[in-house]
Amino acid sequence: MGGAIPKPPKDHFNVLYFASASSFTAKEYDVLPAPLPISKLFDALEEKHNGIKDKVLSSCLVTVNLNYVDVPNKDGEDASESDVVIKAGDEVAIIPPVSSG
Repeated sequence: MGGAIPKPPKDHFNVLYFASASSFTAKEYDVLPAPLPISKLFDALEEKHNGIKDKVLSSCLVTVNLNYVDVPNKDGEDASESDVVIKAGDEVAIIPPVSSG
């Protein structure tokens, strides 16, 4: 990441993009309104960046405040994880798979 990511405005949270997610969006981060259920995160990102769901998000890891979370990809896939709500001031990271070699 190039520079420091500013704190999100009141009632918002930051989404940080790494590797191919950053390349796809041409950004280091986005700011989204909070609260947002984790199950709605990918839809919100798809609205901002058409095609990101299939090209990036389908194979990425997601963290909320440095804790890995599962994002349900179908309605009600995992009720316990879908209860996670991203709150104002949280930091979400989109981490695509990284290959070495």
